[in-house]
Amino acid sequence: MTRILVTGASGFIGRHVVNSAVERGYQVAALLRNKDAYGEKPTQVVLFEGDVRNPEAVQSALRGCSAVIHVAALYSFDSSQARLMHDVNVAGTRNVLRHALKSGVERIVYTGTVGVTAFRKERLATEDDLAGYEAMKGPYKRSKYLAEQTVREMVARGAPVITVCPTAPLGPGDSKPTPTGKIVLDFMRRRMPAYVDTGLNFVHVRDVAEGHLLALEGGEVGARYLLGNVDGNLTLRQAFEILSDLSGVAVPRVRLPHAVALSAAWLSKAGAGLLGRPTPIPMEAVQMSATRMWVDPSWTVRELGMPQTPVMQAFDDAVHWFAVQEKVAGLEG
Repeated sequence: MTRILVTGASGFIGRHVVNSAVERGYQVAALLRNKDAYGEKPTQVVLFEGDVRNPEAVQSALRGCSAVIHVAALYSFDSSQARLMHDVNVAGTRNVLRHALKSGVERIVYTGTVGVTAFRKERLATEDDLAGYEAMKGPYKRSKYLAEQTVREMVARGAPVITVCPTAPLGPGDSKPTPTGKIVLDFMRRRMPAYVDTGLNFVHVRDVAEGHLLALEGGEVGARYLLGNVDGNLTLRQAFEILSDLSGVAVPRVRLPHAVALSAAWLSKAGAGLLGRPTPIPMEAVQMSATRMWVDPSWTVRELGMPQTPVMQAFDDAVHWFAVQEKVAGLEG
């Protein structure tokens, strides 16, 4: 049985990648910071506790593995974690890739982000549209940009790395939650009094996980794949209308101009700084909302054979999971 290493195995995407790998018959070495965070696991999964920045932890988890799927990353809009994001997302990626190559693995899949894509008003973005560093808003996007640059440099030197870039995944198991899942959760908790004119490409997290395995098995080394849904481009208003139909929570009536939202974020940041607390309105999220992050993932879908679960199902699964977790009063079950 082929053994592969999956980093970030207790995260939203990482756990689904592990499940997809097991379903495909792989044995999985799962690297995560806290074994207790994983819970019940299949017999085909061996847990390794450690940090992707730690050479010894990575080397230990790599033993006997023929491939790596590097999912681990710090995904946050908290600018106070800028240094940590760089350390985990850039230095951690370099550490994993370097030791994977030393161990002689045959294939490596690196999980990037759609956030480093150059989005255009005149057409949907594709895999070939890469933004420059100057376009990166906030420490998370800057760190992921630099990490992907590291990947490209290593590919140029012969490293067998394939890059996959998820769009906005939704579905069960988003326990942290991710920023995308937080949109759903805050809406269900009636904490969305207003919205801005923005857009995302939503995709089911299980399709994203399958995309990782498909890239591992048949992706082209050096290629970059957008793991999205061809029907997933929605405005935030459209997403809220779907969530309203599923949860019974009313869609916010107020649409904030971006200038007003930006001013609110600045005030929120200043107030949070004085109080020593995380800002309730992340500046990076507001800056990103000025652009509709819409993509055309049809090339990836054709090349990899990536499944396309209806977007409505992704929202439904996310709403149901959050409700079952009793995170939302009155929406259990």
